[in-house]
Amino acid sequence: QVQLVESGGGLVQAGGSLRLSCAASGNIFSINGMGWYRQAPGKQRELVARFTSIGSTNYADSVKGRFTISGDNAKKTVYLQMNSLKPEDTAVYYCHVQAPPSWRDYWGQGTQVTVSS
Repeated sequence: QVQLVESGGGLVQAGGSLRLSCAASGNIFSINGMGWYRQAPGKQRELVARFTSIGSTNYADSVKGRFTISGDNAKKTVYLQMNSLKPEDTAVYYCHVQAPPSWRDYWGQGTQVTVSS
C-alpha cells in the first residue's frame, strides 16, 4: 500500500508562485515515477510534470519554463514549484505514482490551486 499526502495549494494572483509538496509512505523506494497531475472543472485530468522511471523529467507544454518538479529520495517527497501562475492553471492538483507489487495507480487527495486574474 502507498499513501500520498499533498500540501501547499491555495489562492494566488496571476503572476504569483506556489510550491506544492507530496509526501509518500508505504511501498515506495524512490521518487522515480512520482508526478503531478491536475484537473480543472469540466476537463479531464492531465499530466503536469513527473519523474520518469530513470529519474528524468517530463513536463506538459503548457507549464514548461514556469513549473519545476524536484524531489528528495530520503524523504520520499516530491515538490512542484509553480511560478508565473496563470488563471488557466486553476485546478485541483494530484500527486500520483504507480508502485509495486501490482503497479496500480495511487493518487493523493488533491490540493486546490486557484489563480485569480
